[in-house]
Amino acid sequence: SKSAETLETIIKPILEEKYKDQVRVIFRPQVQPWWASSSIVHEASLAVSHVAPNVWWQYALALFRNRTSFTDIPTSTLSPIQLREKLADFGLEQGILTQAEVEEVKRLLTLRPEGKGNGGLPIVTDELKYCLKYSRQNSVHFSPTVLFDGLIVSEVSSSWGEKEWSEFLKARLE
Repeated sequence: SKSAETLETIIKPILEEKYKDQVRVIFRPQVQPWWASSSIVHEASLAVSHVAPNVWWQYALALFRNRTSFTDIPTSTLSPIQLREKLADFGLEQGILTQAEVEEVKRLLTLRPEGKGNGGLPIVTDELKYCLKYSRQNSVHFSPTVLFDGLIVSEVSSSWGEKEWSEFLKARLE
């Protein structure tokens, strides 16, 4: 959640002010496998990105800001289906998604009939698998991991503030 806040409050304003149209930020989900609910939370985020891409970032920020509501202890009594429902409804509760969008998110999170190797998993699970494979091939094991021009930039730190990000971007873009 700290990385998302840094992106929203520090990096995004710098890019908009100084480097508009020079950088494209791609935010890829990084599942935390030690949290049982993590995969489902990321699936919900991906579903929202398909249904309402224009408000996906607002939804993602709301998830990060309310992440303790979706970690293992608060979700331990919910089935995976109930958690998916709760995550879809969360978008409406936060004033981000419409009821119609919530219903479409729920459809994307619904278990499918088994066949063609899908294991009955929701449609967005295939996209989550892609993100995980991408992370593995690039040796991404923790967040934040920043890639610039497709390469991991190991000097980036979650403790960076405006000064460090300004210097980093200036060195690469000017």
